[in-house]
Amino acid sequence: MRYLIGVDGSLRSFDAVRLVGRLVDPASDTVAVCFSPLELERQLPGQPPEMIRGAIDGLWHEVGGLLPTGMASAPEQILVNQPAAIGLLDAAGKWNADVLVVGARGHGVVEGFILGSVSRAVVHGASLPVLVARGVHPAGRELRVLVGHRPASAAAVTATLSAMRWPAGTSGRVIGVTESLLAGPLPAWVEKRVRDPDAAAIAKAWQQEHAAEAQALGATLAAFAAGLPAAFRGHEPIVAEGNPGERILERAAADGVDLIVVGRTPTDAVSRWLLGSTSEAVLTRATASVLIVPVERKG
Repeated sequence: MRYLIGVDGSLRSFDAVRLVGRLVDPASDTVAVCFSPLELERQLPGQPPEMIRGAIDGLWHEVGGLLPTGMASAPEQILVNQPAAIGLLDAAGKWNADVLVVGARGHGVVEGFILGSVSRAVVHGASLPVLVARGVHPAGRELRVLVGHRPASAAAVTATLSAMRWPAGTSGRVIGVTESLLAGPLPAWVEKRVRDPDAAAIAKAWQQEHAAEAQALGATLAAFAAGLPAAFRGHEPIVAEGNPGERILERAAADGVDLIVVGRTPTDAVSRWLLGSTSEAVLTRATASVLIVPVERKG
């Protein structure tokens, strides 16, 4: 795998480097660190060039100390003379990156990425998986990963996770959410009228449909998990009901998940505005790191 990490010298950008340090395979993976001096010049206005150069040297030194020692390929340094988002996207294409990595300044605010207000351009403009790192994962504990399943993105997610190295002890689970109008407990308005023969028939059909959907989704999730790396096959899949984004976020919070993986499928602007999207909801509100996998990698 080829990981391209965007850094700006902030503590959160170093979190991104630390996360890659846990995921990278020193024997076979390659890492490049991308930095835009324009961002540093904005932070240090009016400073002489030698100070800027010294700051950049210090940044490279700090980043190097956060990656595993003895990597087969030394981390590469990429300087871009463009605004951060544009430079990162351009560098990712030229360097042929497999995963683009950025950090986040806070929880639940997309515009708080280390790369500023253009962060949405990085996530939505990239045609490759984007890993958004949030916070420092607890040392000495296994990496906890939650993978959201949707039929349209299952193949892309499987391919990406299978190409990545997962640290020993990684605990991975898959979750699927049914959105059927008939999913969930029997509605109160039907439950109150179960003595009415017609209402009773509705209730029975509702319950049967609900049970069938849950069973079918469980089987689909089991097959999905079976195709993932071994770290994701040790737990029973999670079947949930309701809004996918909300259920994924709730489960991630309850289980203390470190990384959420979701697919990103093409949606038209009107649908996104009216209904949002699962990847957008998770990316915006998660307190864990998030890996967004696009369905199609554009050539």
